[in-house]
Amino acid sequence: MNFVDEWSAFWRLFYTNGGYKRVFSEGLKNTVVIAVLGLLIGIVIGTLIAAVKVMPKYKALPRVLNGVCNVYVGFFRGTPIVVQLLLAYYVLFPLMGISLGSLNTCILIFGLNSGAYVSEIMRAGIQSVDAGQMEAGRALGLGFYPTMLKIVIPQAIKNILPTMGNEFIALIKDTSVVSFVAAVDLYKVFTEMGNVNYEYLAPYLMMALIYIALIMLITLLFKLLEKQLHRDDRT
Repeated sequence: MNFVDEWSAFWRLFYTNGGYKRVFSEGLKNTVVIAVLGLLIGIVIGTLIAAVKVMPKYKALPRVLNGVCNVYVGFFRGTPIVVQLLLAYYVLFPLMGISLGSLNTCILIFGLNSGAYVSEIMRAGIQSVDAGQMEAGRALGLGFYPTMLKIVIPQAIKNILPTMGNEFIALIKDTSVVSFVAAVDLYKVFTEMGNVNYEYLAPYLMMALIYIALIMLITLLFKLLEKQLHRDDRT
């Protein structure tokens, strides 16, 4: 089958027979949901870990927490996300009697994985803020964490926004492995289309175009957000 015939066959599946409905209602939707919720979970976890890493280690508790955070970050940065998905879905959750379903498992694991990377991004962002900001907050009577949340972290976010955009893009692309735990994403939907006649060039080409369009949109949104934040700095 030449490319023209293959494309015609794919187009019948994609448009004439309504295959595009599943692409957008399941594949694209799940891809975006996993990445967005995973990033939000990652931001919360990463911010907490970054705060632990930069806090003074004079007492035993901060040192213990720092050790726990190091183990957490080391595991999730040191293993592929597909291995984390397989361990959680097929080993750990069944042993603990937990049934989250494939989609929720993916959201949770992507969030935990993102938290490890965001923690380093956020730590670098916090350390890029002038130390005088922390001293000023403490001089006003604020504790370490209130100063961190109200003064330091808001400034750090402006500094790390481009890197956070890259993390979001990485999560979008990493969703292509969620089919390993039976979750439906763009890759799975287009692979099933290719399985109809065992011709994959046209489906995978269309999938690549959708990914490119999605990444371009995310890049534009983050650039606009960054521009807006810097505009507020000038006003």
